[in-house]
Amino acid sequence: MPSGQQERAQASAITPGRHYPGEEPTPAQTVRTLFGGHRLSPAQRRIAQYITDHLTEAAFLSITELAERVGVSQPSVTRFATSLGFSGFPALREALQPIALSAVAGTPDMRREDRRNELQAAVDVEIANLESLRRVFADTDQVLDVGRELARSVPLTVLGLRISVSLAEYFAYAARRIHPDVRLVSRGGSVANDALLQSREAGGSWVLAFAMPRHANETLAAMRAARSTGLRVALITDLTLGPLVEEADIAFTAGTGSRLVFDSYAAPGVLTAAILQAMADADPERTQLRLEKYEQAAEQHDFFLEH
Repeated sequence: MPSGQQERAQASAITPGRHYPGEEPTPAQTVRTLFGGHRLSPAQRRIAQYITDHLTEAAFLSITELAERVGVSQPSVTRFATSLGFSGFPALREALQPIALSAVAGTPDMRREDRRNELQAAVDVEIANLESLRRVFADTDQVLDVGRELARSVPLTVLGLRISVSLAEYFAYAARRIHPDVRLVSRGGSVANDALLQSREAGGSWVLAFAMPRHANETLAAMRAARSTGLRVALITDLTLGPLVEEADIAFTAGTGSRLVFDSYAAPGVLTAAILQAMADADPERTQLRLEKYEQAAEQHDFFLEH
C-alpha cells in the first residue's frame, strides 16, 4: 500500500478516546487518541495541544502558519508529524481534516468541555500510575532493603540532572534531616565525575539516581562513572528496560504523567518518599536524634511560620 494510503487507513482506524460505551467519541477525543501512545517532547506537546484546542482551524493551516501560531520552528512541526508515524505534515493534515469537518457543528461549550476533560484525563493517568505503584508496594522487601543500604552509605550521593533535578533535590533535602552526609550532584560531565570520585574516596558505597524523561545522556555517563569508582547505583525512573536500567544495580519504576506539556511526577514522588521512609526506619535511633536536633534548630532560628 502506498505511504499516503497507508496513513489514511491508519487515521480511519483510530481507536476512540475515552467516552461512555455506546457514544461516539468527540472530535477532540479522536485527535487525542491519534496523538496518544507516543513519547512527545514539550515542544511537540505544545503542537498537539494547539491542534486539539483549535482543530477546525489547525487542520487547514500550512506548516508555516501552524509553526507561527504555536511559536515553534517548521522543522519541529515536521518532526512532530513523523513522530506520529506520518511521512510529514501534509499527511498528518490530511488525516486531521475529516475529523475537523466533523467538529464544525460543535458548540463552544462542547469545546470548553473537551478542554476541561483533557485536564481531568491528565489526573486519570496519574491515578493509574499510583495504582500501579500500589501493586508494586504489595511486596515491600526491595524498598526496605535499598533503604537500609542507602542509610549505611556515608556519604550518600544523590544524582539528578536536567529535569530530574527537582526530584533529586527533594530527596536530598529530606534525607539530610535523617542522614549525616548527603551529597547532591545536579551537574553532569567532569563536575559529576569529580563529585562521585570524592564520595567514593570518603567512604560512600551507594548513589541514588533519578532519570525522568527526557532521559539525559549525561545521566547514563554519570551512572557509568559511579560504577567505575566502585559505587553501587539505585535508580528511580519511568523505564523498565534500556541502558539506564541495565547500568543500575537496582531499579525502581514509577510511571510519569505525559498528558500535559511537561511531565507530572505523582508516582515517582510517592516512590521517593517511600525510600526516605525506609531509610528512616533502617536506623530509628539516628533518625529520632537527628529529627529532634533539627526541630530544636528550627525553633531556635525561627525557620517556619506558626499556625
